[in-house]
Amino acid sequence: MADNDKTLSLATLQRMPGYLRYLKQREAEGAEYISSVGLAEAMQENPSVVKKDLSMAVVSEGKPKVGYYIPDLVRDIESFMGYDNEKNAVLVGTGKLGQALLGYVGFEKYGLNIVAGFDTDPSLIGKEVHGKKILSADKLKDAVRKLKVKMAVLTLPASQAQKTADILVDAGVRAIWNFSPVGLNLPDTVAVKNENMAASLAVLSAKLKEILKKEENN
Repeated sequence: MADNDKTLSLATLQRMPGYLRYLKQREAEGAEYISSVGLAEAMQENPSVVKKDLSMAVVSEGKPKVGYYIPDLVRDIESFMGYDNEKNAVLVGTGKLGQALLGYVGFEKYGLNIVAGFDTDPSLIGKEVHGKKILSADKLKDAVRKLKVKMAVLTLPASQAQKTADILVDAGVRAIWNFSPVGLNLPDTVAVKNENMAASLAVLSAKLKEILKKEENN
């Protein structure tokens, strides 16, 4: 784990899953060692950036001229990211997006276990979606407290997001993954990650426009 005196940037956190995916791929292919330079080349990243990132997460020491033992590197990064500790979560809002997230098995690889979905739609309450029970939103606070859940996923309309987030925080949730199309006003003691799809689409569209413009000029 990183020392307390090291400054951990958001950019480092965002790069780590990419490192992990590549390292697991190399491990599956039978590779045993990799250097920070080799990892940087594979990720098309500056070697000094990768070296600094690894210094934040890695406990194992690399061997001169050989590099890091990949299984140890994978273990260290997973531990650093908290993937080795299963985190129970609830999902609130089981419309099409919510149901898709309930069915995404990839979360398990990162230690995330969605224990149940919650909704106000009578046609959904009591049913199972991808093996997850859909419960009434009225039971949300009690369920979070009983299960001691610390993480929640929100896939709600903007009009319902803040009120629901407040309920979750009051029940003990300390991290919210927000897919709702609105920002949340929450205390500093709660971690929030907003997935702004409109902003992502705008960035993608701008990049597409730039690529097409270059193609036209060639």
